[in-house]
Amino acid sequence: MAHDAAADRSAADDKSRIQSIVKMVEVLGCFSTLHRHRSLGQVAAATGMPRASAHRMLSALREVGFIEQDPRSGNYSLGIRLFELGSLALANLDLLREARPFIDRLSRLTGESAHLGVFNGFEVIVVEREEPTERSRGVQPSESSPAYCTGVGKALLAFQPSEVVERVIEHGLRAYTTNTITDPARLREELAATRLRGYAIDDCEHQIWVRCVAAPIRSAEGHVFASMSVTGSADRMTPERLVQLAPLVVQTANSVSRQLGSETAPG
Repeated sequence: MAHDAAADRSAADDKSRIQSIVKMVEVLGCFSTLHRHRSLGQVAAATGMPRASAHRMLSALREVGFIEQDPRSGNYSLGIRLFELGSLALANLDLLREARPFIDRLSRLTGESAHLGVFNGFEVIVVEREEPTERSRGVQPSESSPAYCTGVGKALLAFQPSEVVERVIEHGLRAYTTNTITDPARLREELAATRLRGYAIDDCEHQIWVRCVAAPIRSAEGHVFASMSVTGSADRMTPERLVQLAPLVVQTANSVSRQLGSETAPG
């Protein structure tokens, strides 16, 4: 009898946990590109939950970074943690498998390092790197780098919604070198130029001895979520050579995008 009672309690606990997860998913589902900001009342109405239950769910999601709350209006929006998990999930699925041969080819053709990165909302996570030789300079796979002053970062940031760009700016534009763009207006201009030409340039902005050229990669849904770059020592990667290599980098990134099912070229 005691065993049956314990089993019943365990089953009830499992059911309650599942119901809570379902409710949290329902709360997250209230947000969309058309409804980016929601009040507590709107979330309660959209989910059919009592206001107290909706508030508990929002508070729990906010604790883990899945929901953010504007301190001025009190309205809620999706948290950056969801963007991080989504980007990394994509990186762990088709991107690495499809991009590896292209990264390898890009490195062999240029004789320089080639990098593949994904955006986590603030920084770029380098998930693959190919070297033509035993050079060790530069970032290693799985390291994070700033989005606003690296080639792979600017190639990603330039194609994000304006609110994402502003969030990165608000997070702070630290000067890594004398070339780092730390003025928000100048950074916005740089990102606009990147969108226009289709590729980004890091002119010794993150590391004083390194230059690179990078291009965005789109998912099957048409979103820019990754980028690839050619990176090398500043004495080899002159400004003139960056411009010469740019079409090859863009072409390679577009090839990866097509492999992932994208029919839209970034722009």
